[in-house]
Amino acid sequence: MTHIRIRAAAVAAAASVALVLSGCSAGAPAATGEIDPEGEIQPREISWLLSRPADGGVITAMQQIADEYAEEHPGFSLNLITTPDRPSYIQKYETLAAANKLPELFDTDATPFAKKLADQGRMIDAEALLKDLDLYDDYRPAALNYQRFDDGSLYMIPFEFQLEFFWYNTALFEQAGVEVPESLDDFPAMCEALRASGVTPIALDGQDQWPLERYMAYHPFRTAGPEYVQELKRGDAAFADPDGEAAVEWLHSLGEAGCFAEGFSSTGYADAQALFTSGKAAVYNIGTWELANLATENLDAGVRDDIDYFTLPMTPDAVTAANEYVTPSGIGMAVSAKTFDPLVRDFLAFALERYPEVYATTGALSPTSNVETTIPDNATPLYERAVEQADDVGEEIAMPWDTQLDPTSNTRLQQELTLLVQGEITPDEFIETMDATIAQNGPAAFE
Repeated sequence: MTHIRIRAAAVAAAASVALVLSGCSAGAPAATGEIDPEGEIQPREISWLLSRPADGGVITAMQQIADEYAEEHPGFSLNLITTPDRPSYIQKYETLAAANKLPELFDTDATPFAKKLADQGRMIDAEALLKDLDLYDDYRPAALNYQRFDDGSLYMIPFEFQLEFFWYNTALFEQAGVEVPESLDDFPAMCEALRASGVTPIALDGQDQWPLERYMAYHPFRTAGPEYVQELKRGDAAFADPDGEAAVEWLHSLGEAGCFAEGFSSTGYADAQALFTSGKAAVYNIGTWELANLATENLDAGVRDDIDYFTLPMTPDAVTAANEYVTPSGIGMAVSAKTFDPLVRDFLAFALERYPEVYATTGALSPTSNVETTIPDNATPLYERAVEQADDVGEEIAMPWDTQLDPTSNTRLQQELTLLVQGEITPDEFIETMDATIAQNGPAAFE
């Protein structure tokens, strides 16, 4: 349970910082709306506070672009301050924000904390900036929408675009006599048949908790749409409501059907993936950031020809479309209003125009639609099919709930979900606990 204690500590620290932030707006710069500051471009070091893998495609591409910019602007450099561990990053980011010491660029999700920064005029309006740079229309609407606050405002710029699929083993499905589920309600029967055939139905990284939380988001997204979690987090909806109760019952039914491996709560990311890629699990819910491992010759030859994927199934009364599911664009980059000057603007103009081409050559999906992703030489046909699927994505997004709920409610939800699926608490107990937790913490977080 070490990971829970670490997360709880980070949440406590974030809460205390949020209290400081709520009273520090007097020293923050006023919102001027200035996105084209006057003055000369004077090269210097600028910094980007990041929560991304140090050797990942985003950092690699941006470092290359920064080096190119420096060739034309001697004295310029981009200082990348990397903290991939998300709880540690959040603590650092919110501490710097409270001290009014955020660097020129910083990563953030569209959280209540970030919204307070935007309302205090401490972040540049990203939509206005992208439009002024004549780049806005290049971005995929879904990539931008993922970064928006609930009121539709946009203060973060995306650097990724992902599609989350249910990857499955066709041979194991055939062996168990099951078909791809047309409805989420088909999952329990699918799991029971797969379990009876001798395989783990669904591989799950239970240790990191967010993958199970994805499942919590699916049912209400189909039956009530993205508005459900927006209302839930403020206390304007409840798990006791019909859509919430149906979602809780569905999660409980997955546990009763043995959908996940025994002891899934201690299974890590790599172990869950290995369970699927070794042919021991039939389904694996993960995003296109794993294309290199799931849709190339890197995948074990013993299962390579048996791997396919399906998108989020519907429900009989679905209010969202089949091409609407989890399509995240990752953590966004915000621009500090305090240090925004002609150099920062000029670098962003250069970098954001150059970035899509550089990033797409890595085989990743660009957040823009004006470049073609380079398909690796060792790719299976599934790789290209997944890339092409990005051009058929609807407007509504099943938002990951860990970016939506207040930190205290989110941590409690992750803990209670594990207990619910393991059968250690009943649906009624889950509903009572979570509705009380959100009622106590949610409204104040979104004031």
